[in-house]
Amino acid sequence: MENIDEVFEFYNAGAEKSRLERGLGVVELYRTKEILKKFITNTNNKIYDIGGGIGIYSSWLSEMNNEVHLLELAPSAVEYAIRNQSKDNTFIAEVCDARNINRADESADIVLLMGPLYHLQNRDDRLQVLNEAKRVLKKDGLLFSVGISKFSSTTWELSTYGKDNNFLDDKIYNNMIENELSSGIHIRPKEYPYFIAQAYFHTALGLQKEVEAVGFKTIQKYAIEGVIWFTPCLNEKWKDKNSRERLLNIVRLTENEDEIIGMSPHFMIVSRK
Repeated sequence: MENIDEVFEFYNAGAEKSRLERGLGVVELYRTKEILKKFITNTNNKIYDIGGGIGIYSSWLSEMNNEVHLLELAPSAVEYAIRNQSKDNTFIAEVCDARNINRADESADIVLLMGPLYHLQNRDDRLQVLNEAKRVLKKDGLLFSVGISKFSSTTWELSTYGKDNNFLDDKIYNNMIENELSSGIHIRPKEYPYFIAQAYFHTALGLQKEVEAVGFKTIQKYAIEGVIWFTPCLNEKWKDKNSRERLLNIVRLTENEDEIIGMSPHFMIVSRK
């Protein structure tokens, strides 16, 4: 079984706190909710938010009158989630490794895997997570799996090269992205301790194939942030209601296009057991 101490330390140190409240995280949060709402249209679902960090989505889903279980690797994230949850819409929060889910067979209507699959570099571990999700899902249950694009570090650097940074001139950074582009494996250089912890960056087709390998049936693929993430002055434009709607219209028109999905930092595979 893969050693994920680096991942544990990264999230236990609070990496998720406020991430979805600033910068591109705001777009990621908005769009993830938008996609989930396409499928979670009724209430009283039992939902397992596996690897759900500090409970941003668990809290939101519990407010929609669902029974939500936040099952997260980092104890500090679980403690934060419990401490900050709404008193009117509570959810269960426990420490859990996604490779060994402490829940009964066929007990969930919906499972969210919006983190674990991009932090396990070993394919067998990712398949174990998916098999666990399949085990705890009821027949016809829904699975939402999120991946990070293997092109994300490269496209981000190119979008800001010479303006906000010059990482591309650094051999260490170049070695990192070359490895990501050739193998999907992200190894955080010690020179950049603030980068995301060890990860596996997928292509959308690659993640879809892994999900299908354990028997899930794909319903649809979605770009989350889509191509708007490299828009100059994105934060400013997002705050303007009219500009935001124009940006969202572009994302919605292209969200299922295979040619576009790889350009999105995050993408989602929606599937059914």
